Amino acid sequence: MSRYETEVIGTNDSELYEEFREERNTKRLKQYRTPQFPKLSTVVRQRFSSLYHTWKMGDSYWRLAAQYYGDERLWWVIAWYNEKPTESHVVPGDILAIPKPVEELVSFFQFGA
Repeated sequence: MSRYETEVIGTNDSELYEEFREERNTKRLKQYRTPQFPKLSTVVRQRFSSLYHTWKMGDSYWRLAAQYYGDERLWWVIAWYNEKPTESHVVPGDILAIPKPVEELVSFFQFGA
């Protein structure tokens, strides 16, 4: 259930990455295109229940996903649901919602509903 399973892989030949490409002796970089996450409305959020986790030093999205979902690859669900795309957007003391059931949320992400 990785978020990357359905994503498009593109090539990047941007001048910004020239030094990086030279170090790797390549002309282009293959990379995943940034996914467009559907916005979660209040109505959609009401379809899911949540557990709550207080963010503390040493926490990471992948560890929370492993703890609550049994699969660290689902870290992005927690980030998306809380509208905090990276761990640098979370500070100790923040309360994160851990949405359940995760399978339905992944389905919403893939197909919209």
